[in-house]
Amino acid sequence: MPADPQARGPALIDRLGGSEGEAWRTLFDQAPTGIVIVDAEGRVLLANDAAQALAGRADDPVPRHAAVTELFHTEDREKVAAELARIGAGLGGRSAVELRLAERQGEGGMPLGCSVAMVAFTPVIEEGGTPSGAVIRLTDITRHRVIETQLAQTQKMQAVGQLAGGIAHDFNNLLTAIIAATDLCLGRDDLAEPLQADLLHIRRSAERGAALVKQLLAFSRRQTLQPRIIRLADAIEDVAALLRRLLGQRVALELDLELPSHMIRVDPVQFDQVVVNLALNARDAMPQGGRLTIRTSNLTLYRPMVRGQEVIPPGRYAVVEVADTGIGIAADDLPRLFEPFFTTKKEAGGTGLGLATVYGIVRQTDGFISVESVPGEGTTFRIYLPIVPHEQAAQRDPAPEPAAASPAAPAPAPAGKAPDGAVRRGTVLLVEDEDGVRRLSTRALENAGWRVLSAPSGEAALQMLDAEPAPPTVLVSDVVMPGMDGTQVVRAVRARFPTIPVVLVSGYSESAAMDGLPDEDLHFLPKPYTLRQLVAQVNTMAGPQAAG
Repeated sequence: MPADPQARGPALIDRLGGSEGEAWRTLFDQAPTGIVIVDAEGRVLLANDAAQALAGRADDPVPRHAAVTELFHTEDREKVAAELARIGAGLGGRSAVELRLAERQGEGGMPLGCSVAMVAFTPVIEEGGTPSGAVIRLTDITRHRVIETQLAQTQKMQAVGQLAGGIAHDFNNLLTAIIAATDLCLGRDDLAEPLQADLLHIRRSAERGAALVKQLLAFSRRQTLQPRIIRLADAIEDVAALLRRLLGQRVALELDLELPSHMIRVDPVQFDQVVVNLALNARDAMPQGGRLTIRTSNLTLYRPMVRGQEVIPPGRYAVVEVADTGIGIAADDLPRLFEPFFTTKKEAGGTGLGLATVYGIVRQTDGFISVESVPGEGTTFRIYLPIVPHEQAAQRDPAPEPAAASPAAPAPAPAGKAPDGAVRRGTVLLVEDEDGVRRLSTRALENAGWRVLSAPSGEAALQMLDAEPAPPTVLVSDVVMPGMDGTQVVRAVRARFPTIPVVLVSGYSESAAMDGLPDEDLHFLPKPYTLRQLVAQVNTMAGPQAAG
């Protein structure tokens, strides 16, 4: 191949397109960079293997004299034509034009995405200065663009997750105070019926707010999970009966479950929520009816796999595929689909938290999720969950026992006095930076017969202990506080009193709250909690010392 395509000579374009010389043709075909030679009309004279592969035409090469634009994405073909027109007008070619190649097709015409290339257009100049064609060189930059996009998306999702988690933490404090205040008011004997109804309405609204906060925490991966080792097929079959009722008669549910099923480690309740959310989205996408298929399989990756904006590392995965035959999702909406508050169903009252919750639960479970959609044909979500090795699966986690009913909190008594003249049960060191939550919690514990040392910070709590003649019976501490956080408070108090029982309260997940702390005599109480739950937990942690 001539070293300089612009070198003048008779019928240069014919010599290039004629591929004279076996050595030249070998170098041309085996070049790692895509090379296409076109005539003045933009028709392909030669295209090497790398160029055909970039355009997904390795098995069906673009033939000689076909328009070179066939190698490029339909939306970028005008740009290619413009560059060739520029060369034809004698304005020269550009050496760095980013273009997409033709979209690759999988089985059944399923789109598999397209490559991105940095394209250089070099004119072929005949003797006399007339352009007779062009040499087009394509350098694959797909991986670079994917990494850039993934990094930008990851940073955005992390920023939104931090914001959502911060908002959720503050709202949990507010909701804890609202629920506690209404519970205290509802405990009054002389409450008028209309006022009682209003208070119940306030409490129900607070509970709805708590459900929304839980979704925000799911997205930000800070919710409390209780993972167990379960059989994937069993989990799908268990939720199938509920799905059939939710989907209605117009949507047929089909299960295609791989047997024997692999074991996965998930929170069964949260996993059900993931499947239900995806199924409800599918139902809404099929207003005239259709088919929802849930399929399971397994996948072993020996190298990272890119699926949408996810990079799935090597490993063994159980795959859950949820596919519908609905209206599909616009390509422009796919990159934002898992963002909180982004919805394609505003007219139907969508909150934009359903798929964000799904994303958060899957990622907090060390899994991955991808989506593919063809408008007018349907959407497929795929969840990739790590398979539990056989040796771990043999030691399955026992199912949690049903929670015992919390003992009822005593009816409120005047603040600071034990009901019915009962003897004080002991001392609770309460560390909470939110004034409303601290005041109401103090009141409830005092009503239940406890003496309460109420501290707005960890530092204040330690100062109170300096003046105490005896250790407190129980420590109750918030986790996220200015200055010393809850884990630091626990370590400082246990340095003085190693056996003190501890109740940690937080709006974040249990794993984040108790990170690095020993499990012995340590309990986590998620916000928002009721005063009844707080009192019951303190009584439980205190054990025989709580007897009045």
